Amino acid sequence: MFAGLGRLVHRRRLSCLALCLAFAVLSGMWGSGAVARLKSGGFDDPHSSSSLVAKLSAQYFSNSTPDVFVIYRSDRLTIDDPRFRGAVVTTLARLPQNRIRNVLTYWSQTPRVAELASKDRHATFAAVQLAGDDSAKAAAYDAIKDMFAAPGLSVRVGGGVPLAKEFNTQTQGDLARAETISFPVLLVLMLLVFGSLGSFWLPLVVGAFSIVGAFTVLRLLTMVTDVSSFSAEVITMMGLGLAIDYSLFIVNRFREELARGADRPTALANTMATAGRTIAFSGITVTTALSGLLLFPQMFLRSVGLGGMAVVAVAIVGALILLPALLALLGHRVEFGRMPWRRRRIRKDRREGGPWYRLATGVMRHPILYFVAVMAVLGVLTTPFLHVRFGTTDVRVLPTSSPNRQLYEAFQREFPTGSKDPIDVVLSGDLIPKNFVPSKKRPVPSFITDYEGRLRRLPGVTSVEITGYADKYAAVRISVRHQYGAMTDQARDLVRRIRAVPPQREALYADVGGSTAAQMDMMDSLRRGLPTVGAVIGLVTFLLLFMAFGSIVLPLKAVTMNLLSLGASFGAIVWGFQDGHLAGLLRFTPTGTTEPTTIILVLLTVFGLSMDYEVFLLSRVREEWDRTRDNARSVAVGLQRTGGIISSAALLFLVVIAVFSTAEITLVKLIGVGMFVAIVVDASLVRMLLVPATMRFLGPANWWLPRPLRALHSHLDLGEHDEPPQPSESVASPAESTPVDEEPVRVPESVPALEDVLVETVPVPRARRQAQRLAELRAERRALRTVPDRTAAAELVDHGHGPGRRDDAGPATAVTGEPEAVVEHGATGEPTLADEILRRVAAVNGRAPVSRQTSEEAGDGRSAPRPQREIVPNPDGPGWHWKAPEE
Repeated sequence: MFAGLGRLVHRRRLSCLALCLAFAVLSGMWGSGAVARLKSGGFDDPHSSSSLVAKLSAQYFSNSTPDVFVIYRSDRLTIDDPRFRGAVVTTLARLPQNRIRNVLTYWSQTPRVAELASKDRHATFAAVQLAGDDSAKAAAYDAIKDMFAAPGLSVRVGGGVPLAKEFNTQTQGDLARAETISFPVLLVLMLLVFGSLGSFWLPLVVGAFSIVGAFTVLRLLTMVTDVSSFSAEVITMMGLGLAIDYSLFIVNRFREELARGADRPTALANTMATAGRTIAFSGITVTTALSGLLLFPQMFLRSVGLGGMAVVAVAIVGALILLPALLALLGHRVEFGRMPWRRRRIRKDRREGGPWYRLATGVMRHPILYFVAVMAVLGVLTTPFLHVRFGTTDVRVLPTSSPNRQLYEAFQREFPTGSKDPIDVVLSGDLIPKNFVPSKKRPVPSFITDYEGRLRRLPGVTSVEITGYADKYAAVRISVRHQYGAMTDQARDLVRRIRAVPPQREALYADVGGSTAAQMDMMDSLRRGLPTVGAVIGLVTFLLLFMAFGSIVLPLKAVTMNLLSLGASFGAIVWGFQDGHLAGLLRFTPTGTTEPTTIILVLLTVFGLSMDYEVFLLSRVREEWDRTRDNARSVAVGLQRTGGIISSAALLFLVVIAVFSTAEITLVKLIGVGMFVAIVVDASLVRMLLVPATMRFLGPANWWLPRPLRALHSHLDLGEHDEPPQPSESVASPAESTPVDEEPVRVPESVPALEDVLVETVPVPRARRQAQRLAELRAERRALRTVPDRTAAAELVDHGHGPGRRDDAGPATAVTGEPEAVVEHGATGEPTLADEILRRVAAVNGRAPVSRQTSEEAGDGRSAPRPQREIVPNPDGPGWHWKAPEE
């Protein structure tokens, strides 16, 4: 399927580029408007009791959390001075009434509410409720934000609507700064990694395509649901990172195909059949992990999950359509302007035993030692997470220069109730009269006062008072003030005691809200949802890996490895942000708690990205295993082929993440640091050390598949089964290439070096022509179903171990010899393909060719049994030769 896609993209490359360009232009023009439609907040469970209290307070109680919060202060006048009162009241009276629903001040309350006056009585605040829905409130605030200035008084403006606006503005600023800082750094690093002027710009094109496309999807989503502003940060972060990963994998494989002599269509088809398939599968795995965020009720998690899934989907399209179309146009020009280090790397890659190969073999010599050492390091990194304390966010996640944060801190210092968040209880039911206003003739019902008395007797409570009566809803709000901090264990215990106090009447319902109750409800929601999300993601990931690699051990190992990376990430988050060790370096204010939704976000995002690297590595290991059935060699070769790609991709991704760690919003810093640590640990300790060690001592058990599951896997196999295009035909299986009456040839592990010795002496055009001719002869032989007698050398060619070997990613490479065509006559006594190959090997080694006994010489009409032989170094000089038993 993917090989066919590669051929189709090559034929329609101009059309594909035109469609991608049109989509990108339209997305850039329309999708950029998504940022202005994003929402702040969204951390609470909308179905919880505390969320119901917040909604009722916003809709029915006049003195609930205000849309706009204004603090007026005078150094000379007190709030009892008529001049102070006149300045404030006159200013607020000038606000347009069609945009204002309600205004609460110190002087509008009878009797006066002491909490509305500062401790020194030189300041007071006004709570303004705006009219309309969220968009109408935002427009109203833009219209009146400059009308709060009062003559002779200092003014601080904040509240829910200004805070949301500041979050969106800060998000846009963070995105712009991230692009400004990361772009030149990425350009330099990509030139170093890709090694040529013709290829280093490709990830930027795919990244830009992914980001603008994801923002278009995001704007469509804002039309049907609320989307958090943090999704924009995640889209930019993941869009660039995934584009770099996918581009590295595709471009590297395309270069390998061209270097083996394949023409442009064949190279692209083979690239898509291998690297393209891996990227598609990896993208599905990442999307599966991110989809777990949709199972949580919090808008913050759901919207980030939607944004992440959107950018992964568009990145896959860019990697499988846009990038191959560009490569189809470039062809060999992808190596234009090749850097000197790239030339040295190509020469080094011709020989096995590169640095990643040596690292893997070194680890596999002492797998238990490396396993214990890496596990010890990961355990130390995870230790800080053992004392995690979860808590909700507040305006301290904003920088110290934020007007909303300055207002919050002033309110905390100057007002008597500013340091304690009350616990709100909404008592509702048919027994409570609507439009109730207490008076001497209509006192508060006894069942409400009795309920107040029972709340007042709870330990730690300092006051209980009714703070609001609903106009058109049968409810009353009671505020319970206490002596504890909002996020302390004592405050949580008090919330539990309040919820345990039932109303005396059956027709009454008590819902408890406030910041403490909201944090508890959110934690309960996450605890309920996390096991389900983990089970669903784990099961789907296991099935996908099972379908791709045909093993039940590898999926379990992959999930376990990813969880180890996450443990180190969580430990870094607690150590750096909750404990405050990174506060000076990253310039934020530690709160002593960790926001739980960010932990969930990092968990699922990093799980998907770590699985990305796992799939890249295992896909190459599996290719080598299918070819050699040698577990240790498969791991070493797989790491040699992907170690540089994974390290380079991780390095470039880390640059993007590190830039986001400098964002002004603390939550974005936290997410960036958590992902940074997880990627570093995953790409170094886990992929390069822990994976080879575990695969070595597991041995062939890595590929174990119970017999009952083999039939199931044959129906669910995600492998590429299309016939690869010529000349890079598939390697014949041993069952097809070896007659049943012949013994297999034993080939030492050093034999693959023979190809390098021979190929370097053959001019590339001649090698390409000979490879194509040999491939045609094989195809003709399969079509005629004639299998002539073959020597061990011929079997080596078909199995991919000798002259003319075809490895996992390229066409068969012919060896040196005369340019005349090779003729194969079958079993007629004339020279066969095997005889021709033996002649060429002998010519290179300077020895006489090994003769084959024909069927006529055997005398019985069949091929004579072949003695067991093997290829060994030539003791008389350079090269190789056949060793017969008598030798």
